[in-house]
Amino acid sequence: MQGARILVVDDQEANRQIVRDVLEPLGYRITEAADGEEALEAVAREAPDLILCDVVMPRRDGYAVCQALKEDPKTRLVPIVMLTSLDQLPDKVKAVELGADDYLTKPFNVVELTTRVRSLLSLKHFTDEFEHASRVLESIALVVESRDRYTGDHCRRLGRYGTLVGRAMNVPDGDLKSLYLAGIFHDLGKIAVSDAVLNKPGPLTPEELVTMRSHPVVGSDLCRSMRTMEKVVPLIRHHHERLDGSGYPDGLQGKEIPLVVRILSVVDVYDALATRRPYRDALPHSKCMEIMREEVRRGWWDPDVLETLDRCLRSS
Repeated sequence: MQGARILVVDDQEANRQIVRDVLEPLGYRITEAADGEEALEAVAREAPDLILCDVVMPRRDGYAVCQALKEDPKTRLVPIVMLTSLDQLPDKVKAVELGADDYLTKPFNVVELTTRVRSLLSLKHFTDEFEHASRVLESIALVVESRDRYTGDHCRRLGRYGTLVGRAMNVPDGDLKSLYLAGIFHDLGKIAVSDAVLNKPGPLTPEELVTMRSHPVVGSDLCRSMRTMEKVVPLIRHHHERLDGSGYPDGLQGKEIPLVVRILSVVDVYDALATRRPYRDALPHSKCMEIMREEVRRGWWDPDVLETLDRCLRSS
């Protein structure tokens, strides 16, 4: 990555100069920080493509810098290499546990440093491309949603409802993120459904129904090649499955349907009932729950998920 921005963090000016002398001739843009506080301020001004960070520094050490940046969603994907004279295994283990991407012991080998920098910047380039593709897909998903004039903000509501219920059911943080993203992307496949079918005021013909029911497969296929969407793809594909096996596209049933999918399915149906449609007005919460409890008795939805949704919406 010619012209990549590299932040060098070290309280010793001589050490910063050594790194600058090695990397600037290779075309990298070098900025410096003399301690952890300066480093965080520099990152806040302009996120670098890579950080080379000393461990032992005044005010805030390298471990604290690494932890702060890796906990922040805006900077967690910035590669961090710890450059330090500490060479004991516990020091290296601590750096890795805090999210450091690499660890080099001073005095470092110039070839090893440049090779690792080049490798991490290449990986960062591909990560950035995936993130960009994800944002493009999100924009497409919201455009698809806007084609249906009756579902305004449906995707974002599903993301909020899903994480609300998931948190109440002690779903791990990683799965909560997947739930939110699945809410945004779940109807992405409707890009393959014509406006005439999508907004048809009456019942769909058998052929139109087949087209409409293809959208979970189309949406999951669009996202499948993106590694960052790996955990979201099953939610997109299966959000129309039912516990009794009568759903689509794969007819999954019972425990074959993960909890996060069951949550997304319930909040999707609830929001559809609570939203105005071409053929009816929006239903009040009590009526939505009455209909969905009847569907629970038919074996369609997870009763624990539905009752958790009810409690969450009543208390919010």
